[in-house]
Amino acid sequence: MATPEKVAAIAELTEKFRSSGGAVLTEYRGLRVSQITELRASMREHATYAVVKNTLTKRAAAEAGIEGLDEHLQGPTAIAFVTGDPVEAAKGLRDFAKANPALVIKGGVLDGRPLTPAEITTLADLESREVLLAKLAGAMKGNLSKAAGLFAAPLSSTARVVDALRAKVEEQGGPLSGATSAAADETPSADSADTTAPAEAEAGTDVAEGGDEG
Repeated sequence: MATPEKVAAIAELTEKFRSSGGAVLTEYRGLRVSQITELRASMREHATYAVVKNTLTKRAAAEAGIEGLDEHLQGPTAIAFVTGDPVEAAKGLRDFAKANPALVIKGGVLDGRPLTPAEITTLADLESREVLLAKLAGAMKGNLSKAAGLFAAPLSSTARVVDALRAKVEEQGGPLSGATSAAADETPSADSADTTAPAEAEAGTDVAEGGDEG
């Protein structure tokens, strides 16, 4: 029978899944406490990074209706819950992993769709939301209502716009600005020490302490 602490942790994780635009699962084995602290700080504007227990995370994901994560919930796991621009969150994880190979990106989910590590890398290669929206708005030739709809759209909707935009660019083989009109039509309206230490020591404020396989 689940303890009150586990019930509370599952409820908090479930809410994080529901309120986040996406989530990226990572393995942090071998990272120092100071490195995890650095990663958290670098992503603060776009994601929260939490060490979690795999069994509790599986239950929380199921309760939140999130699929495709179970296969990644092996070994020490920490999750970046996307609260801002998913592109910038992916960039932060990719760049940190390049500088610190002990961080392994295992997979994730965006707008309800499972993502492979390769797809997360591709997401990181996109321009930021602000840059893309500026280019889209500029290509609308003064259509302020559509531009307003873009900037008011939630992150998940913007992700779909980006997908449509890039698909159109690839189809036409033309410059970005020349392919934005069709994509815009799909937009919703506006209506401590550096010695190696267990990362669990940094998880005092996380949803669930520790990242073991249990």
